Amino acid sequence: MKKLYTKTGDGGETSLGDGTRVSKDHPRVAACGELDELSAILGWCRSAGGGEAIVSRVERIQRQLLSLGAELATPAESGQADRIAAASAEQRRRLERWIDEATEGLQPLKRLVLCGGTELSCRLHLARTCCRRAERAVVALARSAAVRPEVIVYLNRLSDLLFVWARRANHEAGCPDVTWVPTE
Repeated sequence: MKKLYTKTGDGGETSLGDGTRVSKDHPRVAACGELDELSAILGWCRSAGGGEAIVSRVERIQRQLLSLGAELATPAESGQADRIAAASAEQRRRLERWIDEATEGLQPLKRLVLCGGTELSCRLHLARTCCRRAERAVVALARSAAVRPEVIVYLNRLSDLLFVWARRANHEAGCPDVTWVPTE
């Protein structure tokens, strides 16, 4: 049986999708790590239920995040990047359709919404904040390496979707949004 550990990362380096060795704190590795964490949190959201539609959609997003990670792990100049194009305009449009569907019947926002309410809503808010962090990591990577703009757009829409799903989870449970009221 092949062993899980390879010991090749013991010195603080790892391999990218094209085999290039880089430090484990390289911006490309950091961005991939943020996507991995987001996927793990989404798995936790999925385990909370919320109906078949959201469960299957979250799983679809998790699969998409693995593809995004593969895209980010493969430098554009490697010659292998063309075989991996994870984010597309159609995927963005799908997220936008899901946002529009989830928004129907929700009260318009007049104040900032705090994380609170149902457990599923809180988990989705946590996923949203993790998605924003992943987006920032990808933007940071884009300052020093070629990153297709569609990747950033996808993550931006995904965070919007997670926000509205958090609101929807509370709405369906009969739990009003917890809104921010400025304090003295």
